[in-house]
Amino acid sequence: MATHSADPRHAAQPQPQPQPQPQHEAWSPTQREQLKSRIRLALWLLLALAIILGVWGVTSRLLARSALHKRSEQDARIAVVTVRPDLSGAGDELVLPGYVQAYIEAPIYARTSGYLHKWYTDIGAHVRRGQLLAQIDTPEVDRELSQARADLHTAQANLALSRTTNARWQALLKTHSVSQQDADEKAGDAAAKEAMEQSAAQNVARLNDLESFKRVVAPFDGVVTARDTDVGALINAGQSSGSELFRVADTARLRIFAQVPESYASAVAAGLKAELHFAEHPGRVYQAQAVRTSDALDPSARTLQVELDLDNSQGGLFPGAYAEVHFKLPSAQTLRLPANTVLFRAAGLQVATVGNDDVVKLKNITQGRDFGKTIEVLDGLDRNDVVVVNPPDSITDGTAVRIAPAPAQQTQSTGEPGSHEQPGHQRGQHS
Repeated sequence: MATHSADPRHAAQPQPQPQPQPQHEAWSPTQREQLKSRIRLALWLLLALAIILGVWGVTSRLLARSALHKRSEQDARIAVVTVRPDLSGAGDELVLPGYVQAYIEAPIYARTSGYLHKWYTDIGAHVRRGQLLAQIDTPEVDRELSQARADLHTAQANLALSRTTNARWQALLKTHSVSQQDADEKAGDAAAKEAMEQSAAQNVARLNDLESFKRVVAPFDGVVTARDTDVGALINAGQSSGSELFRVADTARLRIFAQVPESYASAVAAGLKAELHFAEHPGRVYQAQAVRTSDALDPSARTLQVELDLDNSQGGLFPGAYAEVHFKLPSAQTLRLPANTVLFRAAGLQVATVGNDDVVKLKNITQGRDFGKTIEVLDGLDRNDVVVVNPPDSITDGTAVRIAPAPAQQTQSTGEPGSHEQPGHQRGQHS
């Protein structure tokens, strides 16, 4: 195969290069001045921005330092919770537990011994005074009564004979047929026989009374609340040796007893109105009034017993129940504070108040009645004073404090202290 020899004429010819574009014409002096003015304006703006940024940085540092210093001072102060005194109403309402009793209630015991023959009334039966409740079989008392009657007949016969003999001897004495001594003996014997006859008659009357006690009757109108015996039961007379047969209560009227604390005792007297609330009758209010007081404090509990009467002719209430007794006590308006605001010191009772400058001022107060959780303040406090709750023992006049929100204000829907989220929202979520 023939090959081509190198020929300079066939060598690659150089490619033509693109011709450069013609340059712009030189700027005019006016354009160059405008460009310089713009550059100078930009430099001034950059300088002003740098100055502003520098001033802002220094100012923010100073403000942050001032806020930190103020926050440090606030944190160094004692955090306290405060409260304002409450103004009591024109009349206090005293709520006490009350115990309900029947107006008359009595246990029925046997007055004679024997065996229960039959009973006629059971629990819940309404009985009238004198109504027969039960009968007792008393064979021993029956025999004793028969014997006593026989002894009475013997005494009456002896007395009749002695009287006849005495009359005869007194007639013989007038004729001097017998001595004065014999006549006096016959008169004394007649007097002794008369006394024996009276004794036998009283014994018969006693046994007749025991015979009448075989009939157990109701002592007053009421309801049988208990029956503790049955047919054939051995009955022993009296309370010490026997048990009660029945219990009868007059429930047409009720007595309600309440124990009034010593601090209220002087305000309670007969005629004081009260409202009664019973758990078995929710929403219903019963009107009652105090009818008497014990006029003496119980030395163990330091309370005054008060009795109220309530009409129960409709039978809606039961003896033995508990009631809430709401007394309306007349009293003047006074200031009241929580009991945990008081300081007990050598100077007397004091409270720590906080002024507008958040500085503590101690005030001496005069305490009135103690209501447990709250106390009555008679003197030394103003209605608009702000009082520290649970003040520390080290607190003194001039102590700087910071007022913290009450715990009830700190707890929100999340249940976490300090949370201010609205109900129905959670962190990181949107409704």
